[in-house]
Amino acid sequence: MCLINFQCQVHGEYPLIIAANRDESYERPTAMAHFWEDHPGLLAGRDLLELGTWLGITKSGRFAALTNYRDPKTMYQTFEKSRGDLVKNFLVGSLSPTEYLAKIQPQDNRYNGFNLLVGTMDELFYYNNIEREIVKVEKGTHSLSNHFLNTPWPKVVKGKQKLQVITDRYDEIKHEQLFELLTDREIAADEFLPDTGVGQTMERQLSPLFIQMDSYGTRSSTALTIDRNNQVMFSERTYEQGALTDEVNFNFFIND
Repeated sequence: MCLINFQCQVHGEYPLIIAANRDESYERPTAMAHFWEDHPGLLAGRDLLELGTWLGITKSGRFAALTNYRDPKTMYQTFEKSRGDLVKNFLVGSLSPTEYLAKIQPQDNRYNGFNLLVGTMDELFYYNNIEREIVKVEKGTHSLSNHFLNTPWPKVVKGKQKLQVITDRYDEIKHEQLFELLTDREIAADEFLPDTGVGQTMERQLSPLFIQMDSYGTRSSTALTIDRNNQVMFSERTYEQGALTDEVNFNFFIND
């Protein structure tokens, strides 16, 4: 997952709104979002290589999502743990968000660089294994890419702005609006590109909200809303080399 735009505790009808893109190698085997057979209360896509996930929600309302922290120095290193386990283990567990993050904090060097969001529609917490601080996310509109929360990369700034326009303008948030946001393929101007060590050509290719490269790009987009009645609407669109190939939709109420 390389871009998570989200708004929490602001909109009058939706305590939590998520619009997220997962960027990954086209060759990495993946299952579309579904309720898992081994964890029937968990709705998420699944990485079929390590059996974790990048974003998911449970019928009890637990939510988690992950992005990688971009660092070319560690790109080809092997780490003991898969980052997808960080999302899965929170979702299938029972620890509170702060208890869970405190548990992984002492062993976070076993994972490659990551950003992690965990919580519920009522409150979210953020953690990364670079700064190593447990942070309660403030009410508002946020975006998380492959640096820190709200680092003003072009795609982060644009994602926040576009989501804010949608939520300011509409009482009813339609997932089609969120998907339109997520398919923005405009490459950022060079003067606004970050320097993360991958070279300017690569920075350009990675700068859009929706990425399409030869062997890597946006594999799926997720639109998730939870309303004041605890109704969850979850939609996922799957792409192959930039072309839409499938869509799944789920609708349920959070149980206690």
